[in-house]
Order: sequence, then C-alpha cells, then structure tokens
Amino acid sequence: MVEQLSPLEPVFRPGSHGNFVDGVGVTLSEIAPGSIVQLAAWPGEEKKLMATIGSVTGLKLADGAGTGASSERYTAFGFAPGKFLVSDASEGLATAFAGKVTAAIGTITDLSHGRTAIRIGGPKSEWVLAKLFAVDFALAAFPQGSGISTTHHDVFTQIQRSGPDSFDLYVFRSFARSFWKMLCHASDEVGYEVR
Repeated sequence: MVEQLSPLEPVFRPGSHGNFVDGVGVTLSEIAPGSIVQLAAWPGEEKKLMATIGSVTGLKLADGAGTGASSERYTAFGFAPGKFLVSDASEGLATAFAGKVTAAIGTITDLSHGRTAIRIGGPKSEWVLAKLFAVDFALAAFPQGSGISTTHHDVFTQIQRSGPDSFDLYVFRSFARSFWKMLCHASDEVGYEVR
C-alpha cells in the first residue's frame, strides 16, 4: 500500500480556531477513503448499474439523483441522472466494479487520485455550508445518505450527508487547499476544531 500524501498538508492545522464564545460550532477533518469511483449508466441502464453498486457494496440505493446510502466501509450517492459517486475505505474499488460494469451498462472512472474528501460536522455545519452553497441543508430536505453536486466560485463539489449533523465534501485535489482555507474562513464565525 502506498502512503497517500495530503494536498492539505501546508494548511492543515489541528486545534481550535475562530470564535469560541458559544463553543465549537463545527469540526473539520480530512477523510482518506482508499478508493473513490464515479459510475455512469447509459440511458436505460440505470437500474442495472444501481443493482451492480448494491452487489459490490451491499448498499441499497433508492431510484433517483440525490439519493444515497452508506455503511462503515462504503458510501454511494447519485449526483445526477444515472451518475453515482462511490467510495470505499479500502483500495481497489475500481477493480471490484471492472468485472461487473460491462460496456453495455456504463462506465467506471477511478477518481481516487483526483479527489480530496473533507468532513464537516457539528451543530453549525448546515449553517456554514449554507454560507457557501445555495442548497437547503436541513435534515428534512437533505436526508442522511443523500448527495448532490454543486459549485462554489467554480470549485466543483460533491456533498453527501454522512450523519445527522455531518457532511462529506469531495473536491478536485488541485483545488483542495484553497477550498479548505475557504471552509476554515467560513467556519471562523462559529468556532471550529480541526482534527
């Protein structure tokens, strides 16, 4: 196994930062999945691709963009019609799908080397994210497991709700450092802990 190097290294400063008058509002951390893949179904093959995702990960996805699911090991969500982002705590996810997603069903793109995953959690996580994205992050509108793709100042971001008050954000590795700095700045007002 090759040690992954973080693009956040120069700006990742563990500890407490910002305004703590009312305590810690959010916690920020880099998560390091072993594999991240994007799967896309050809028109009419979406259900076959969803079944394949289920057979590889054990996750049951509801039909439609924005729906998702997660387990201790895997996460998956549809971010556009027929397109899914799937992550695995272990390496080798693209290989696991290679024998099952045939050319007749769709495509597999290994993004493990090209994405950075960041988790924001805490009682003010919805509020901080709403400062950056024109999205309703309330639990009723954005339930656990669901996900979207959006942008902030042209930085493409895929977001999945990973818990009642936590979200996983996937950004291009080349934008990760500036995105992290912007997320820290947005969190200053509520106080944040970097772990």
